[in-house]
Amino acid sequence: MSTKKIIGVVGGVGPQAGLDLVQKILDQTIATSDQEHLPLILTSYPDQIADRTAFITGKSSTNPAYAIASILQQLETAGATVAGIACNAAHAPKIFDVIRDEMSRWKSKLHLLHMIEEIARSLKEVHPAVRSVGLISTLGTAKSKVYQTILEPKGYAVIAPSEEVQRDLIHRAIYDPEYGIKSRSHPVTERARTALLKAIGMLIQNGAEAVILGCTEVPLAIPESHVEGFPALDSTLILARALIREANPSKLRPLTTP
Repeated sequence: MSTKKIIGVVGGVGPQAGLDLVQKILDQTIATSDQEHLPLILTSYPDQIADRTAFITGKSSTNPAYAIASILQQLETAGATVAGIACNAAHAPKIFDVIRDEMSRWKSKLHLLHMIEEIARSLKEVHPAVRSVGLISTLGTAKSKVYQTILEPKGYAVIAPSEEVQRDLIHRAIYDPEYGIKSRSHPVTERARTALLKAIGMLIQNGAEAVILGCTEVPLAIPESHVEGFPALDSTLILARALIREANPSKLRPLTTP
């Protein structure tokens, strides 16, 4: 039996974000031929996974954890040994803890990475001088306080947008049926990008030394590594690099930061 580690990706949350994670895994892998790339399995079952923000905010009683756990079980059965979920909100405790409980129940050996823990690790390694971070996320991730729970004990101040900015700029940039990223993700509309850039600018004005793009759909609109001269931490890119590191660290490209 092969001992090669296979990466599993839970996509569909949203669908374009799952593709973006896979693309970044490919981009961050040292390879000069097809055969030198890492084995990878992507699942994208958006119809099976309930909206994470709707559950966290109480608008839905369906916990997406059970569908995600079932998909992870499928990935493990297919051969995946390390996996990541292409969604920040899925790491909120009321979702992620249930996923882990389900995996424990079936005695899973799959190594599931925690995206926000990986972002904390990246902050420490890549931006050691940063102590104050702004957060751009869905309303669900913001309400869950998962970033504060993980980053604040490590000495970081998390600067969140005002309720008005979260509702009128960020939430609509992601969810608006006419111009939001969930309805128009390839390409993202200029209106959604402008709204997110405005929100980032406000976080920087409020003292953020770096801004976390804490929704995997936001980097689709903001691909730059820096905004207004400040680091913009791509949560999808950080997860991609962590998955490569866990699967085969010798295949991880050196990180280039302008």
